[in-house]
Amino acid sequence: MGGWALKSLQDVLYNWLTIKVVCDARPDDTAAAETKAHFDELLGTEHHVSNIEISTDEDMYYISYQQDEDRKKTRFPRELIEIMLNQINREPEKYVNYPNED
Repeated sequence: MGGWALKSLQDVLYNWLTIKVVCDARPDDTAAAETKAHFDELLGTEHHVSNIEISTDEDMYYISYQQDEDRKKTRFPRELIEIMLNQINREPEKYVNYPNED
């Protein structure tokens, strides 16, 4: 059992959303895409989450999702979710993308 298995659903959703925001802003960032794929898998296999919908306003990200038979909601402050993206945008040279070599 990997270290990720102990993470709560809230932690996984937070990490997933943080990296999804980076992926959306940087579609060519393969490292971000791989990280997001990891959290996608965790959400599905460990937490049985599907049909995720995201909305935002000035202050918050709102996530609604299906977990087993239940529809659930959570929210996160935008400033928390966008920390990683803001850091990358401030210092892009530290986050150079290295494409996969096939």
